[in-house]
Amino acid sequence: MPIRRLPPEVVNRIAAGEVIERPAAAVKELVENALDAGAKRVAVRIERGGLGLISIEDDGGGIPRDELSLAVERHATSKLVASAGGGVDLLNIHTMGFRGEALPSIGAVARLAITSKARGADEAWSIALEGGALDTARPSAWAALSDNGTRVEVRDLFFATPARLKFMKSERAEMMAVSDIVKRLAMARPDVAFSLEHDGRMSLRLSAEGDPENEGRRARLAAILGGDFAPNCIQIDQRRDAVRLSGFAGLPTFHRGTREHQHLFVNGRPVKDKLIVGAVRAAYQDLLARDRHPVAALFLDLPPSEVDVNVHPAKTEVRFRDATLVRGLIVGGLSHALAGAGHRASTTTAQSALGAARAYESPQPFLRPTTHVWGMAEERLAAGDFMAPSGRVDYGAPAFSPAISPDVLSAALAAFDAGETPALPNDPEDARYFPLGAARAQIHETYIVAQTEDGIVIVDQHAAHERLVYERMKQMLANGGVRRQALLIPEVVELDPSEAESLAARAEELGQLGLVIEPFGPGAILVRETPALLGHIDAAGMLKDLADDITELGEAHALKERLEEVCSSMACRGSVRAGRRLTGEEMNALLRQMEATPFSGQCNHGRPTYVELKLADIEKLFGRR
Repeated sequence: MPIRRLPPEVVNRIAAGEVIERPAAAVKELVENALDAGAKRVAVRIERGGLGLISIEDDGGGIPRDELSLAVERHATSKLVASAGGGVDLLNIHTMGFRGEALPSIGAVARLAITSKARGADEAWSIALEGGALDTARPSAWAALSDNGTRVEVRDLFFATPARLKFMKSERAEMMAVSDIVKRLAMARPDVAFSLEHDGRMSLRLSAEGDPENEGRRARLAAILGGDFAPNCIQIDQRRDAVRLSGFAGLPTFHRGTREHQHLFVNGRPVKDKLIVGAVRAAYQDLLARDRHPVAALFLDLPPSEVDVNVHPAKTEVRFRDATLVRGLIVGGLSHALAGAGHRASTTTAQSALGAARAYESPQPFLRPTTHVWGMAEERLAAGDFMAPSGRVDYGAPAFSPAISPDVLSAALAAFDAGETPALPNDPEDARYFPLGAARAQIHETYIVAQTEDGIVIVDQHAAHERLVYERMKQMLANGGVRRQALLIPEVVELDPSEAESLAARAEELGQLGLVIEPFGPGAILVRETPALLGHIDAAGMLKDLADDITELGEAHALKERLEEVCSSMACRGSVRAGRRLTGEEMNALLRQMEATPFSGQCNHGRPTYVELKLADIEKLFGRR
């Protein structure tokens, strides 16, 4: 078959398949165009999940009349500036979009109409592109967000490629994808107002924030991620060389079941990059269970020449010039910020506890004793029906039966009447000046109840002490290195030559973790010593895991994680067990250690070690507020 050129309309439809695979992709490209045009307000309106209509209106600089027809040509863009030599530097991108493919690609598979009024122009102009066929520009009425801007309308998406419609999901699923895209772009630009309307209903309205770097960003993130995010996150602002990491990350006890709540941005561009995802995982690796994921919105800013955004048609993947520096900054920045949070635990644990707590509601309304009631009471008192274990008369509803057995209730009342209470310090200053308050009681030999200045704290003594022991063991490993055990017969492990080479290059790093290796010919590694903490190990399996880690993330996480798992297990066995009665001094000592130890707000498995209940919330349970 002879080689021939494809018709231009076919070329455009192939390009559309690479850039515009669903309505959300079209929305992303068009909103990015609006932001690049300097818009401060962006209004998105869609119908039928975006398949019927996509309308993007902005108050940006607009498109001049003589550039409208050029805007819908392939590879025509205002976002790349020619250098002095006539070339274009594709590794120095300062804008969200740059390919010049979005508008012609959309016009090739849909009915596209652009109406724009350039800043300073006397009138607006519009142009249409239907299935790749271009109409001439003509004057148009303009009544929009401001005196200048652009309105792009996309109708009947994929009408020119009916086969593509078969691969679309439900209208609701497409709408959710559009909403997710708009929210991610809105997170990156708190200084821009956004709105999203679907089938006549406003589903998102965000006003512009005045402080886009700090509180304005926090407010925008809270508006999108929910009210729980702001009080349960920590601010991050770290810099290494010319790379800056900023944003907010959730406390370890504020987590989710998937990574969908991790939002990552590079130079304001939403991305899904495996290097960044791996770095976030590494920072939280011994703070969360493996099936839980932190909530975070992280912004990485670096010179455009240090990152290549031209590696994916949809611009969702990037490549860093110095990936090791970027990864180290993310892991170090997150770890430093989390350590600075100390013993903080998320407020959602308290909300869950309060949600589970229910004040007892009598099945019948309480009646003031009348003559008739007194008569009934005397009759039943004579029969012994209302006699409490302590001898007191109960005038409550007859249908009520206490959950506590009479024997236990009788013993408790007797002890209370005799003044037999645990000997605990009762200095109100303890509760005032210590974040976790002063211990007041131990219940079920498992939980410590402490009084704070404005509430109470309930501590799981085993989980809390487990984290304290674990942090001490980690510190010992960091200070003195890992003890090694020499193999009686060194083990030779056969690997792929590239894997063996990458492991040999990190022999010194692995030696600090207790694993002593050396090259043993092409594609082979000799294992001489292993970490003593791990006991007998499968050396071949471990080296293969380490090689995978180094290939994917650039660090040997498998060994670190195994060492930390052993430390965690040892800490669990060596900590204060549930069921052990503690003295007042022991309980208060545990509280003080928690206040001074990083990450003490959660155990080694990611569960909270304490719950704090504010007095105001407790009073609501009893109808005092």
